[in-house]
Amino acid sequence: MKNFALIGAAGFIAPRHLKAIKETGNNLVAALDKFDQVGIMDSYFPNADFFIEFERFDRHIDKLKRRGEKIHYMSICTPNYLHDSHIRFALKQGCDVICEKPLVLNPWNIDSLREIENECGKKVYNILQLRLHPVIIDLRKKIAAGPPDKIYDVDLTYITSRGHWYFTSWKGDIAKSGGIATNIGIHFYDMLTWIFGPVKKNIVHIHTHDRAAGYLELEKARVRWFLSINYETLPDDIKSNKKRTFRSITVEGKEVEFSEGFTDLHTRSYEEIVAGRGFKIEETKTSIEIAYLIRHQQPVGLKGDYHPFAKLPLEAHPFAASRS
Repeated sequence: MKNFALIGAAGFIAPRHLKAIKETGNNLVAALDKFDQVGIMDSYFPNADFFIEFERFDRHIDKLKRRGEKIHYMSICTPNYLHDSHIRFALKQGCDVICEKPLVLNPWNIDSLREIENECGKKVYNILQLRLHPVIIDLRKKIAAGPPDKIYDVDLTYITSRGHWYFTSWKGDIAKSGGIATNIGIHFYDMLTWIFGPVKKNIVHIHTHDRAAGYLELEKARVRWFLSINYETLPDDIKSNKKRTFRSITVEGKEVEFSEGFTDLHTRSYEEIVAGRGFKIEETKTSIEIAYLIRHQQPVGLKGDYHPFAKLPLEAHPFAASRS
C-alpha cells in the first residue's frame, strides 16, 4: 500500500482521484485546499489530515518525511496555472507526482521540470486517460495496421456548456487556464496525435471567450476541430433531449463512439502509474505545444478547411471580453 497526499481536494476533478486512490488499495494521508468544502473525503479517507494553508501542509509533509512516514505519491488537482509550482514542491519533497492535465501551460516548463525530476530521482506522471479508453486503443491499432500512406479526414466536436460562473472563475482567465483550447481541448489533442502522429500544420480559424475552432494537419490525418462552452452552439437535437454536452469524433465520416467507458479511467490511470507504466512527462509535450500555439496565434477567420460549427454566430457574453 502506497501513501498519497493530494493538493486541490475541493476541486471538480478531485473526487475521481480520491476514488482512484481508494480503489487501487492505497491510502490518502494528507490533503490541501484553501476551500474547506471537502466533505467528499469522508466517503474515502475520513482519517486523512486536511489543511487550508499551504505553510501548514508543507510543515506536515516535512514532519512525516522526518519520521520516516513516507509519502510515495502527491496528486495535483489544482488550477492549471498552479500545476508547475505544485509539481516542483512535490518532487522536492521526495514524492512521485500524479498531475491532472494540462501538466503545465508552457512547453518550456516541461524542460525545467525534467531537470528537477533528474535532480530528485522522482517521476512526474500525467493523467492522459483517453489513451486507456478501449475504443481509442482499438482505433489506434486500426490506423497503425492501415495503409501507411493514407491520410484520414477527422472532425472533432466537443461542446460542454458552462454558466456565467465559468467566466468569473480562474477557468475564464486565459492566463490561468490557458483558454478554451487548453482547458477543455488538451486531452483531445493528445489523443489525436497519439493516434495519427505529429503535427505538420496548426491553423486557428476562430478563438473567442467561449469557443475555438481550427485545423490540424497531422502525419496521418487532416483534423477540423471545434470546442465550445456555449450552450447555444449545441445541435438542436441535443438541446431537445435536455442535454448540455456534445462529444463527437468522426473518421472518414464514421462516428467513433466512445461516450461510454469513462467512469473508471482515472482508476485505470492510477493502476498503471503505481505499476510503473504511467504516462511520463515527455509524453505531454506535443499536446501542450499545440495548445500553446493555438493560444498565441492570430485566428485567420473562415478561410480554408474549417469546421462547419465555426460558422455559428458569435454572441457577446456579459462577463467576458472576446479573446484572440
